[in-house]
Amino acid sequence: MSSTVQTNSSAVGDSPEQSPIEKELAVLLVNALNLEIAPEDIVPTDPLYGEGLGLDSIDILEVALEVSRRYGFQLRSDDERNQQIFQSLRTLATHVAQHRVAT
Repeated sequence: MSSTVQTNSSAVGDSPEQSPIEKELAVLLVNALNLEIAPEDIVPTDPLYGEGLGLDSIDILEVALEVSRRYGFQLRSDDERNQQIFQSLRTLATHVAQHRVAT
């Protein structure tokens, strides 16, 4: 029997290709957390928590701090949308794109 293989076919909006902001954030994640994965290997739609990238709450706090420093807006720990914001690289990138301060 064959094993399950991830393919590039996906629903619209679920492209495994990283956008430019997703690429920036993937590099930020890898560097800030010293991850043992190449930024380009992070699938934008995979979960950041648990079985996806495997981040925990401390990792997310570190990412929030780095995003705040780099993009000029606060990601607050008491924001009720954090689960949605940090669901995946793609959802984080969407939030950053909507709130970043132009430089």
